[in-house]
Amino acid sequence: MIRAYTITSGKGGVGKTTITVNLGISLALLGRETYILDADIGMANMALVLGMDEIPVTLHEVLAGKADIEDAIYDGPGGVKVVPSGISLQGFQQADPDKLRDVMHRLVDRCEYLLIDAPSGISKEGVVPLSVADEVILVVNPELASMADALKTKILCEVMGGRVYGAILNRAGLEHTEIRSNSVEDVLGVRVIDVVPEDANVRRAAAYKNPCVLKYPKTDATRAFKRIAAQISGVVYEDSVGEPKEESFVDRLARSVFR
Repeated sequence: MIRAYTITSGKGGVGKTTITVNLGISLALLGRETYILDADIGMANMALVLGMDEIPVTLHEVLAGKADIEDAIYDGPGGVKVVPSGISLQGFQQADPDKLRDVMHRLVDRCEYLLIDAPSGISKEGVVPLSVADEVILVVNPELASMADALKTKILCEVMGGRVYGAILNRAGLEHTEIRSNSVEDVLGVRVIDVVPEDANVRRAAAYKNPCVLKYPKTDATRAFKRIAAQISGVVYEDSVGEPKEESFVDRLARSVFR
C-alpha cells in the first residue's frame, strides 16, 4: 500500500502547500489517518496557511535535536495531523536536514497516509523527500516555466530511484494560451491525476486561514481536491446529491483540457 507521498514542483508559487493541506484534509474527512509534514524548512508556510504560526515546537526544533517528533505533531482542521516547520530564519539555521529521513520514517509508521510538502527546486533539503516517499506527486501550473522545472525534478527523482505517481495541473483556466493536460503528459511522461481549476475561493480561504475544502466545501477547487483524495485512497468519489444542476466551471474545464 502506498502511504507516503511527496508533493513537489520545480519552481515555487505553483500551489504545493495549498494542495498538500487541502488534499490531506480531504483524506482525513474520508476517515483516513493522515499526517501532513512541512519539509520546506527554509521557506515554510504551512503553519501560516493554517494559522499555527504561534506554536511552540516545530520541525525546526526536532531537526535541531531540541525536541522529539511527538512534540511537533498537532491536531489540524478536519482531523488531519500537522507537523509544521517554523517560520524563523534562526530556526532554519539550526535545523539539520540530514535528520529529515529519520523523522519521515517515524511518521510513516504512525499513519495511513503521510503527505510531505517538499521544497521547490533542487537542494539538499529537497532531495531527501524525493527518495523517502513511496511515490512523488508533481504540481504543475499550465505554463512553460513550470513545466520545464517540473521535468528537471522528475528526472532527479528517477535518478534517485524514486517513483512519480503523476502530476496535478493546478490553477488551470480556459485560456487558449494555456498548456493542456495532454501536453503535460507528453512533456513530463507521467499521467495527469486531475486538474485543479483557478478558483478565487482558494485565495479567500487562505486569507481566513481556513482551508478551501472546509471554508468552501462546494466550490470547484474543493471538488477537485476531493476527487484526488478519493483516487489515492481507492474509494469512489461521490459528488453532493441534489437537484440536477448546470454544468459547472470545473466540468467545462475538464471537458476542455481532456478532449
